[in-house]
Amino acid sequence: MNRRLVTAISLVGLLLMFPGVGFEALAQEKVKESETELAKKVQNPVADLISIPLQNRTLFGIGPNHRTANILNVQPVVPISLTSEWNLITRTILPIVKQPDIRTTDDNTWGLSPTNFSAFLAPANSGPIIWGVGPSIQIPTTTNNQLGPRDWAAGPSVVALTMQGPWVFGAVASQVLHIAGNNDGPKTNVFFTNPFINYNLSDGWYLSSAPIIIANWEANSGNKWTVPVGGGFGKVQMIGGLPFNLSVQAYENVVRPDPGADWEFRLSIALLLPKSIFTK
Repeated sequence: MNRRLVTAISLVGLLLMFPGVGFEALAQEKVKESETELAKKVQNPVADLISIPLQNRTLFGIGPNHRTANILNVQPVVPISLTSEWNLITRTILPIVKQPDIRTTDDNTWGLSPTNFSAFLAPANSGPIIWGVGPSIQIPTTTNNQLGPRDWAAGPSVVALTMQGPWVFGAVASQVLHIAGNNDGPKTNVFFTNPFINYNLSDGWYLSSAPIIIANWEANSGNKWTVPVGGGFGKVQMIGGLPFNLSVQAYENVVRPDPGADWEFRLSIALLLPKSIFTK
């Protein structure tokens, strides 16, 4: 799959997920919350806020030739009000990947990795501890064996966080296990956690650390864990009358499989949408 086709798939996917939304209508929607309030809200994975994040992860120093991989995650978040007391927050992550062949210096494989879908059932009005629980499902959208497993997998997912003044900290965690498909290939058995800590400044600026920690239980001993350390900063900024969340982060993998990336540069942009746009 070449770069133009990958780009086209990502653009078409966004349009299909939100077919009834016109940019003129979005521009006319008044945003009543301050940038700092929106920054804290978007740091809550189960907030009652629609967002369309694009997260680009560039991984450096892979293998003996120090190759570079790239993962563009298209990950829309859509909350659904079930009752006055409960919300269902759906999160879909579609990875568009450039995977290098570590045996060479220039060969790459482009395509899609497995899609992950999560749905968190969360109280509409939480106390000091905000939480959500639900399933995490791996969908085999993989287009090439080099880009990940081709099996269905599922398991529990949980999120918990708290907001104390300018601080927002918590974690998302899930464990997915093979349930069907690809009986001849490797079977998924992966633990994922994304702890996060944010310190909010004025005018929508914030400091953040959100490492993506992964344990592949099917890997050989010594190659199971990926543990990054690092962080960065971000800002909620009005662009064309609409709020966007922008962030830049860098992480060193202090524990990594062999072969694995030495470090990662992460760039994210997310369009934040009030739910009223979709209910008119």
